[in-house]
Amino acid sequence: MLAPVTSALMAGPPVGLCDSCRHQRVVRNTRGSIFSLCERSREDERYPRYPRLPVLSCPGYEPRAPGCEPEAGE
Repeated sequence: MLAPVTSALMAGPPVGLCDSCRHQRVVRNTRGSIFSLCERSREDERYPRYPRLPVLSCPGYEPRAPGCEPEAGE
């Protein structure tokens, strides 16, 4: 079972696999919106920068190490 790791995203819509993927970066804008950025998109154009949520399957999914939070950025 994949448990959500990001408490900030738990308040919003579920993001599926991204919640526990090592390639996720949480992005917040100045108006308080929160987005799930796929870092794989920087090197591989097959992955959307901001995937449509919830992500239920992804060939590039890699589980995040236990206890690690996604990188936060703006």
